[in-house]
Amino acid sequence: MRSSEVEDEGPYATPGGRLPGDPVPDPGLGHAPVPVPPPAPRGPGWGAYGRGLVRVLPVLLLVVAVAYDVFTPRYFTAGPLYTAAPLVAAPLYSRRGTALTGAAAVAAVIALQAGKGVIHYVDSLTELITIATVAALAVFVNAFVRRSDERLASAREIAEAAQRAVLPEPADRIGGFEIAARYEAAQADAFIGGDLYAVQDSAYGVRLIVGDVRGKGMGAVAAVAVVIGAFREAAEQEATLEAVAQRLERALAREGTRRDGLDAFEGFTTAVLVELPHGDGVVRIVNRGHPPPLLLHADGTVGPLQARDSALPLGMGELGVWPDRAEQTGFPGGATLLLYTDGLSEARDAHGRFYDPRARLAGRVFRHPAHLLDTLADDVRRHSGDGMADDMALLAVRRPCPGDLDQCHGW
Repeated sequence: MRSSEVEDEGPYATPGGRLPGDPVPDPGLGHAPVPVPPPAPRGPGWGAYGRGLVRVLPVLLLVVAVAYDVFTPRYFTAGPLYTAAPLVAAPLYSRRGTALTGAAAVAAVIALQAGKGVIHYVDSLTELITIATVAALAVFVNAFVRRSDERLASAREIAEAAQRAVLPEPADRIGGFEIAARYEAAQADAFIGGDLYAVQDSAYGVRLIVGDVRGKGMGAVAAVAVVIGAFREAAEQEATLEAVAQRLERALAREGTRRDGLDAFEGFTTAVLVELPHGDGVVRIVNRGHPPPLLLHADGTVGPLQARDSALPLGMGELGVWPDRAEQTGFPGGATLLLYTDGLSEARDAHGRFYDPRARLAGRVFRHPAHLLDTLADDVRRHSGDGMADDMALLAVRRPCPGDLDQCHGW
């Protein structure tokens, strides 16, 4: 196993623990990080305004229809608008609201036709019957939509329960380390996918994994369950992080033989495995084709923990022999280790620019991993305009300061 016994000997470090391009602490402030102002708050946006407009659209249709009939000659009619109002209300309102909208449309037509003196004409009677029929159909449509919503809500609850079973939320503190995890689905109201994380305490230290299974759907979820199950067992039993990686490799190979189709030959999982020995102040990492973790120091500097040797993702071991070698570096008090999937680093803005977590976090200090993940999730959603293309799993672990908190942070 390779190791670099002190933090500033790693391939990603420079003298003073800072990286090229990182903000330089202000010496006049006792090496405190230069404060970075938070992003400006955003307004409700067009999405909120659009939803509000849709909710009042049936009422607006009726108002416009009545105004049209009042201010136009007697033989002009706004029948299409009266017809549209209950249909638009059906998926938006309750059954009572939909029925009231239809009744209001019929009542308005009767009143206006009577006022114009055309209610006894055949065309007017046909229009009235048409609007009344559409209003009745809208009530049936509303009932169908309500049943569909109930089924969707039930499926959503099942998916949420499945996620809690497959990806349980880790405890806030494990083995003396502060832990926080977060799963962000790219699709609204989706709860489960191919990204994964797990934390396991063992006799060899606290061990963590963050990974991304190739593919989507239930096949990816099944692979997530296999990886996490194998990881928890191996983390307890294997003496080295390299051996844990090999156990995962074998578990995915067995899973591949039970799959049908393309996944039986091309399924793989990118993953980064981490070991935090109790009381040693170091971190060991095995990276299997995954984005490198970031180490956030207490002074606001940020650096990636790059692997010296490239390695294939889990499940691709048959393509070649690359022995796993754990990389070791320092993990001082007050520092936070951030593990993430490519849903974070590959999020694009409106101009196609990728999100750079290192640049966005440089110079910022977070007292707890949960605060870091909340800030990061909000920031990447602003960057992508709430249009993330892939799911995102985040896991952060912080080594508390051994003594005075302010002294650890340089405050």
